[in-house]
Amino acid sequence: MTLSFKDLNCSKCAEKIKNELSKTSYISNVNVDVLNQKLHLEFNDASNINQKIADIKELCIKIEPEMSFIDSLNSENTNKNFKLYLFVIGIILTILSFFLKVPIQIEFLICFIAYILIGNNVLQKTFFNIKKGIWFDENTLMTIATICAFAIGEFQEAVAVMIFSRVGEMIQDKAINKSRASITKLMDIKPETANILIDNTIKTIHPSQVKIGDIIVVKPGEKIPLDGEIIFGESSLDTKALTGESLPRNVKENDSVLSGCINIDSLIKIKVSSKFEDSTVLKILNMVENANSKKSNTETFITKFAKIYTPIIVIIALIIGILPPLLINGENFSTWIYRASIFLVISCPCALVISIPLSFFSGIGVASKNGILVKGSNYLEALNNVSTVIFDKTGTLTEGKFFITKIEPNNCSKEELMESAAIAESFSNHPIAKSIVEHYNKNIDKTQIKKYEEIAGHGITITLDNDFIIAGNDKLMKKFNISIKETTQDIGTKIYVAKNNSYMGYILISDKLKTNTHKTISDLKKFGIKNTVMLTGDDKTIAQNICDQIGITKFYPELLPNQKVEHVEELIKSKNPKSHLVFVGDGINDAPSLAIADVGVSMGGVGSDAAIEASDIVLIDDDPYKLVKAMKIAKITRRVSIENISISLGVKLLVIILATFGFSSIWAAILSDVGVSLIVIINSVKILNKEI
Repeated sequence: MTLSFKDLNCSKCAEKIKNELSKTSYISNVNVDVLNQKLHLEFNDASNINQKIADIKELCIKIEPEMSFIDSLNSENTNKNFKLYLFVIGIILTILSFFLKVPIQIEFLICFIAYILIGNNVLQKTFFNIKKGIWFDENTLMTIATICAFAIGEFQEAVAVMIFSRVGEMIQDKAINKSRASITKLMDIKPETANILIDNTIKTIHPSQVKIGDIIVVKPGEKIPLDGEIIFGESSLDTKALTGESLPRNVKENDSVLSGCINIDSLIKIKVSSKFEDSTVLKILNMVENANSKKSNTETFITKFAKIYTPIIVIIALIIGILPPLLINGENFSTWIYRASIFLVISCPCALVISIPLSFFSGIGVASKNGILVKGSNYLEALNNVSTVIFDKTGTLTEGKFFITKIEPNNCSKEELMESAAIAESFSNHPIAKSIVEHYNKNIDKTQIKKYEEIAGHGITITLDNDFIIAGNDKLMKKFNISIKETTQDIGTKIYVAKNNSYMGYILISDKLKTNTHKTISDLKKFGIKNTVMLTGDDKTIAQNICDQIGITKFYPELLPNQKVEHVEELIKSKNPKSHLVFVGDGINDAPSLAIADVGVSMGGVGSDAAIEASDIVLIDDDPYKLVKAMKIAKITRRVSIENISISLGVKLLVIILATFGFSSIWAAILSDVGVSLIVIINSVKILNKEI
């Protein structure tokens, strides 16, 4: 179950909510997605679910009072307006305290009332945390600092901390919400309606109501709502939202099209091939939405760092406030307690905790804009330290669209050779088999086939009424003791055919390299990746020829699917443990290799569902160069994260040093804290404007 909320922008608060909900007996798994504003829950006991959901919401709002759930916004808005009135009254009282000439006791009372009205959220969170045994977080730092300010008679400054804290929080929330809206806009690809054709009448319905096999009509300017095949019309499609490519894609009858693309020119009719929940557009949105659940090492480190950072800050503040007056003659407690208060205020880790997840989420958003789906920020970060990239050949480096370049019969005609090969391959879904059947281009009576067997890594055998036909590689011929004849060293895949143990000849089939394959390998080397590897089932001659063309350093030919996995495992063992191995593939037999690689990258267009499911990164339009773009985005994201850490810690350290020697005030500390938070938020969001 997923609950939508708003106004929770604090990662530490989200972590507290997750920890508290995890303690409940009826929840088996919980994830709080701050950037997508989603609360994902898995229940092991679904009884009395409405009451449990109400309890969950109540607990969340206790931890983060500003948080509200989408289905209860009216009451929450009323509550928010009431808090705003209290905030305004508090500011008015604070201003009056500067001008009223009243006894110090009255001044204290006025400021204290203002302090409660303005800082009620911080005090409420601190009280809840202490009640739960959580003694150290940014709210605790703020509360201790302001109580110390009151204790030494700095009433207005105590209230000012709460004022600027609230104002800073509001500005940060607006900045984060704007960032979130920018990222969401990048993924504004979900179609809301579908025009279904029923008895020559067009009816507009929600895409979820359309079934596989239904015919939908897409007019110019409309989004394609579901995946399918064009059965009428020709047009151009704007695929930018899915692939990041600005050039339109021309489509015609029998072409497959993906949901989320925009029809530009002419009306087309599409036969639907997948349900709405299985459509490309929903898979993309789900992947992006769930990407934040898998944290990068940097995010995990910052979370752990914040947990130990705050207690250390409190201890140092105690030392600053107590030891100097005791050890240095002439120093008083009031001065050093004030400096300790400044130290507590400036040391709040909010900027770090907010900016790092936001920078990674921005990186994932930009990747999505470029047709690269990253399933977690950990995989994006992993692309910064890659030593080995392994490629499958067919459909990855090559287009996977085979065409026949030569027909070489032996003691038979070309027509007889093609007929036998086409009948043998007619049941297979392999791209090579399909190319043979398409080239034959005649009706095949499949009822004559009495027995069919596909031998992995070898080929196919079939039994007809009167004939036994085998079609496959030289291994299959050797298996049946059939002698083959070759006169030339052709470059391509050879399908040998024999009928009734008599050799009929071979068919030469070639595959074409993808447009960006050479550029991909070249740019990977510029990134310092020297170890590029190709795994293929083709023979050594074909593999050598391809690697020589594109510059791949190592290849392993004539592999069965299980042997590919073995080679991936060996390469994983031989690499530097601190570096990462990337496997790029597309077929169902690549799924095991994609799963065991440090980062599995699959082709989303021609790629099988199994390969996409097993992979960590999906390239929507099957362009291998998108891997290079993903690495560029990863490097930009890491650089921004390092900048944010440096800015946050640098400014805080500077103010701490100034405060320790009496050259700073609480006003400067709180303004610096808010300023740093805004700077790192803006710095994180600038990734969205990068041209990759």
